[in-house]
Amino acid sequence: MSTPAVRVSSHWLDLREPADATARSVELAEHAARQLPATGDLVIHDLGGGSGAMGRWLAPRLRGPQHWVVHDHDPDLLELAVAAPPAAATVEARLSDITRFPPGALADASLVTASALLDMLTADELAGMLRACAGLPTLIAMTVTGGVALSPADPLDAPLVAAFNTHQRREGRLGPDAVEAAADQLSGEVIVRPTPWRLDARFAVMTEWLGGWIRAALQQDPALAAEAGDYRERRLAQAAAGELTATVDHADLLVLP
Repeated sequence: MSTPAVRVSSHWLDLREPADATARSVELAEHAARQLPATGDLVIHDLGGGSGAMGRWLAPRLRGPQHWVVHDHDPDLLELAVAAPPAAATVEARLSDITRFPPGALADASLVTASALLDMLTADELAGMLRACAGLPTLIAMTVTGGVALSPADPLDAPLVAAFNTHQRREGRLGPDAVEAAADQLSGEVIVRPTPWRLDARFAVMTEWLGGWIRAALQQDPALAAEAGDYRERRLAQAAAGELTATVDHADLLVLP
């Protein structure tokens, strides 16, 4: 089963980049780096790489020189990836369907990466992507796993979490089940580490995430709307005052063949 490709705005990617950079597993990045060839140029294929944030975070943690091949279905985001490459690395943009790579498309890869991707795929799409990565070191970061904890707590938190997670599974997408589904299909050494967002007033993404999280939950369960208006205003006021924190669970996954 395939679904329409999710279009992600560059504004959202800009907002989330600092939160992702803080959350990603340095341990897994360093472990991946130790597996790579000691000499010669590195070629890293970044799947669903959007505006190139994964490269900007990971490239300094790998030895150089590096050539990043960023795959995405959105040409506008690919332009941004080329315009803002990692330091001391080159970037090549490829307009790609990352679930339907032709045989050998990643054959020159020293490492395959992805970030904030798996939860948007169906089981069939995930299988197609993982087939292309078979036998290659692969680092997949920032997949949502379903947990959300806000402080201070509110009685409406739990119903919104449940509705949002159901919304994430719409049209057959894996949503918060994606990491477990990927681990079940992978062979070799598979290491998973929790990488939660810990959002507070320092992160501009807080209010954007909060509004989108509530909207998605209400799309799934309109019965929550009667209470959600006051809830949203209360939570936004707490965020603006620096009184709200949110832990949004994600996981990073490293595969070593």
